[in-house]
Amino acid sequence: MNRTRIIDRTGGIFLIVVLAAGVLIPASNLLLPAGNPLHVPDYMIPLLGKYLCYALLAVAVDLVWGYCGVLSLGHGAFFALGGYAMGMYLMRQIGSRGVYGNPVLPDFMVFLNYKELPWFWEGFNIFPFAMLMVLVVPGALAFVFGWFAFRSRVTGVYLSIITQAMTFALMLAFFRNDMGFGGNNGLTDFKDILGFPISAPSTRLTLFFLSAVALAAGYLLCRALVTSKYGKVLVAVRDAESRTRFLGYRVENYKLVAWVLSAMLAGVAGALYVPQVGIINPSEFAPAQSIEMVIWVAVGGRGTLVGAALGALIVNAGKTWFTGVLPEAWLFALGALFVLVTLFLPKGVLGLAASLSEKWKARRPSSAPTPSATPAE
Repeated sequence: MNRTRIIDRTGGIFLIVVLAAGVLIPASNLLLPAGNPLHVPDYMIPLLGKYLCYALLAVAVDLVWGYCGVLSLGHGAFFALGGYAMGMYLMRQIGSRGVYGNPVLPDFMVFLNYKELPWFWEGFNIFPFAMLMVLVVPGALAFVFGWFAFRSRVTGVYLSIITQAMTFALMLAFFRNDMGFGGNNGLTDFKDILGFPISAPSTRLTLFFLSAVALAAGYLLCRALVTSKYGKVLVAVRDAESRTRFLGYRVENYKLVAWVLSAMLAGVAGALYVPQVGIINPSEFAPAQSIEMVIWVAVGGRGTLVGAALGALIVNAGKTWFTGVLPEAWLFALGALFVLVTLFLPKGVLGLAASLSEKWKARRPSSAPTPSATPAE
């Protein structure tokens, strides 16, 4: 497969913009004075980093919905599990600097009279182990769920409801104090990461840059997958699953690979999200969060990857503005946006841009020279 098929024109522009933002925004924060109109203030860095994490999450959702036809209403579970894995590492780094001064037990465990560290917290004081768990835990859950669901041939709205039930069950479980994950308050009060203060401007800039790199890498991975022979079969499964099965393909295996990969990408997004926002709690498992992720993809353009990331940026930027100006109107605006996109922009913002571009090119006068009449001899 040649490189031009993996990275098309739209994807190339997207990668350039993302990587340029990953370099130029930190440079603007560091090098330009506060009065300069191009200066990006300190408070904007973690906010923009959060947007990049959401964009990576949207790409993960688009992989299974746009190319596999699996409408997941439970991807918030994988995002939250990756975030909790990172949060557990960050909690172990606090040590004796906590409120209760216990070098082993996090503050919430001391408050709840835990006598010793639960077994599933072991190893999270080691960064490579914690990063491995960021991939393994969401991936393992996705594998077990997908193994049974896809082999049982659960599809359509039934599968969507089951994914929603999965994340709702996890939310209820993580709200319990005896689960060992901080209960309702979750994990917070982080101090440092790899020895660097988590609130330091340099750390936040580094996390922002890593978020941009992760988004670019996640897009490239998904793009390589969907443009391969595997991706063509995946699209066939989306468009005609029964016919693809009759042709001899193990449909459930194709779905399972995409599902697990998508869950792991969501886990990476969650892991980058937590140190930038400073907290992870069970509200990230809420079904409403997963539904909002689907809206991001629909707004940007399902089955495009770039559109999914664009939709996440647009919707979350709008959410930041609305919740600051008219916080009580945000949910109504989100619902109206989804209805309008479904009715009038079925291909999303990216599809609209492509359609306008084609119409503009069609209206341009042809630059080809008109043939001149040959004089008769």
